[in-house]
Amino acid sequence: MATPMKSLRNPLTFVLAIYLSFIFIPLLSATEYTFKTSVQGKYSLDNYRWILQEDGFFHYVFRSGYLAGISVIISLLFLVPLQTWLHISQSNWKPVIETISLMPLIIPVVAFAIGAQISMPMFVQDSVLELPFMYSMLSLPYVYRAIDIGLGAKPIKTLYEAARITGAGWFTSIRRVVIPAIRPAVIAASALSFALCIGEFTLTSLLHWDTFPTWINDVSQDNVLGAISLSVVSLVIPVLLLTIFAFLFSKEKERDHG
Repeated sequence: MATPMKSLRNPLTFVLAIYLSFIFIPLLSATEYTFKTSVQGKYSLDNYRWILQEDGFFHYVFRSGYLAGISVIISLLFLVPLQTWLHISQSNWKPVIETISLMPLIIPVVAFAIGAQISMPMFVQDSVLELPFMYSMLSLPYVYRAIDIGLGAKPIKTLYEAARITGAGWFTSIRRVVIPAIRPAVIAASALSFALCIGEFTLTSLLHWDTFPTWINDVSQDNVLGAISLSVVSLVIPVLLLTIFAFLFSKEKERDHG
């Protein structure tokens, strides 16, 4: 049985441990700081009681979650049929679309926001769909990659053609055959997109929307310690959501192998 010290001799494990320490040590330090009081050596939950007593907390958490959820739906409605078609048809457009899907990773958010607003359909601008529409473009690389891996791991073309032979239409084949076959990938894509969108600040601020991250920024003007506590909570929420999605993902994989 490998001991912790022997495990650390593996270079990859050692590098991963160093990497995780750069993430969790500042987070733990910030968390510990939020429990401090004006009395040296004393700790309390006052900052977190304040959060629960603030009317804005639940309002903005729900608002951010609602907008992120709409964004996930937009992404899946667009990408699942498109990527299914790319895999089934073996289209020459696949490398081009894959390249386009990576563009949000290299385009600065400011330029991305301005360009997207200019090209955005009129019925989307200044509607409840504006921010989710932008979110869906921002999360495009992650959603695209997760779905692409799921489609590549299954004989999608065979399954789709079998469904069509039995008389199922295009939409029915996607809904009843393709999506169930790649359900773990859909769950992973949804989790990544939701976690990214619910914590997005720059794009939200540029578009002048009020969400949980922008509310934290407003709170910091008057209550720095409260804002730090809210920031810790804003990190915990996506982690919990990703943990839940990871659990669901593992259950789906067990069901597939079972």
